[in-house]
Amino acid sequence: MKYAISAATGHFGQIAIRELLKDISASDVIAIVRNVDKARKVLPEGIEIRQADYTDKDALVKSLTGVDKLLFISSVPGGKISRQTQHQNVVEAAQEAGIDYLAYTSFADADNAKSALSADHKFTEKLIKESGLNYSFLRNAWYLENEASYLKAGANGQDALYAAGDGKIGYALEREYAVGAAKVMEMSDPKYVYEFAGKPVSYAELGQAVKEVTGKQFEFKSVSDDEYRQSLIASGFDEMTANVFVGMQDMMRSGELDVESSDLPDVLGHKLTPLTDAIEEVLNR
Repeated sequence: MKYAISAATGHFGQIAIRELLKDISASDVIAIVRNVDKARKVLPEGIEIRQADYTDKDALVKSLTGVDKLLFISSVPGGKISRQTQHQNVVEAAQEAGIDYLAYTSFADADNAKSALSADHKFTEKLIKESGLNYSFLRNAWYLENEASYLKAGANGQDALYAAGDGKIGYALEREYAVGAAKVMEMSDPKYVYEFAGKPVSYAELGQAVKEVTGKQFEFKSVSDDEYRQSLIASGFDEMTANVFVGMQDMMRSGELDVESSDLPDVLGHKLTPLTDAIEEVLNR
């Protein structure tokens, strides 16, 4: 059985590979990467490294030949070639290469999500469903690491603004999502959909947890979208980027990341890292 991981030099991919190697021979693990030189420096010895970019379908077909299971890690939005085009290349290449199973890192509660950030994931899920491939959707809520700027501000006793209101977010550490993905890859009969998330908390609750960890006094202050946008522009962001961040805060306020699910701890086989411990882990990196 050959296991491939795309975007393998990223943090998520590296963790997933290390987890797979606990049970699977290195000779059966294939890393699909853009930069082979980087891969040789950061990935474990003994695994096979194949070069392919999501923008090059022919290279993807070649790199996926002989693969039984693929962990398809979604690309980063905002590239010259749209994420939808990149993802379509991967799905079509997987079909042409004849892989048996694909696990795709998707978006929380994608069936009901309406935010711009979810659109590419919904598109990709539809492609995969229509492809005829066996699949699992790993619907990740939110990495706690995404809030590093807030955590560091609090650790320094600095106030921070947010516009997510009372919206709750199912934070977990990126490594927990990545290990969960690897464990799903090893299953003989995985589910079609996994809603991976931690216990949902609001920004106010996140701030309180940071205070518990650091002993510092500060305020995470709830503001309007416009106040939040203007604060970002004042700190040096251009208006387009500021609007992207405002959109994320609106997504959180709307509850798109408020996912109540035991899928992640169930797959991991243990409870998730408590929020205060997870915050401490991020701050100590």
